[in-house]
Amino acid sequence: MPQVRHWLRIPATMFAAAILIGLVAAHTSLVQPDEFHLERVLQTDLRTGWLTTVMLDVSDVVSPVGGLLVLAAGTAWLLFVRRRPVDAVATFLVVAVGWNAAQLGKFIVARHRPPVMYSLAPETGSDSFPSGHVCFTVSAALALYFLARGTRHQRAVTWLGCAAVVLVAFSRLYIGAHYPTDVAGSVLISFAAVVLLTGVWHRWLLPRLDRVPLLARFGPLPGTGGTARPAGDEAKPFTAPRSAHRLSD
Repeated sequence: MPQVRHWLRIPATMFAAAILIGLVAAHTSLVQPDEFHLERVLQTDLRTGWLTTVMLDVSDVVSPVGGLLVLAAGTAWLLFVRRRPVDAVATFLVVAVGWNAAQLGKFIVARHRPPVMYSLAPETGSDSFPSGHVCFTVSAALALYFLARGTRHQRAVTWLGCAAVVLVAFSRLYIGAHYPTDVAGSVLISFAAVVLLTGVWHRWLLPRLDRVPLLARFGPLPGTGGTARPAGDEAKPFTAPRSAHRLSD
């Protein structure tokens, strides 16, 4: 996991911007008419049988149940197959923190869902902003990027992650579950949560992983005298020398 120098200021600014966007979109008429119009265009001009099937399937993959299965499978693969406990813990935290940050945004903004009459998967309530599906996808993409950082796969993973975020965001608009500002705010909120996590990780969590003896059964931990893994084409671990970056916040 990279170290971010301003790990308090950056996420605070991003989160505040996201909440401001959500409050303006939800409780004023500044952007609501345009968002309603875009929703109707998507629902009347673009919906076809095969595309509807694809978009519903995409949405199901990153649903709460699907997201939990993906997170559990990825963490288990890193821990039990690759024997990389540091990466397993870091990956789990990146996805879990970035994903669940959506709940704080939903509580603060309290935006009503789009009209159910136009939705392919009707949902009610005041939890439209931000999109949990998009927050999960952003967090998973960041976790994969951290794993691939510094390897020959970094660029491919970056582009695939961006494409996945765009695809899931479009699927939520296409289905009629969210407004455009909901999915845009999701990116900001998840990024903010993960950047904050990087500071907490390097300052408090990583130095204390060796206090969990169970993790050492799966692979080396910081402070135990082992090495994370041999050098080569494999992804670099989440750890980084403190001399490379400074945590100033």
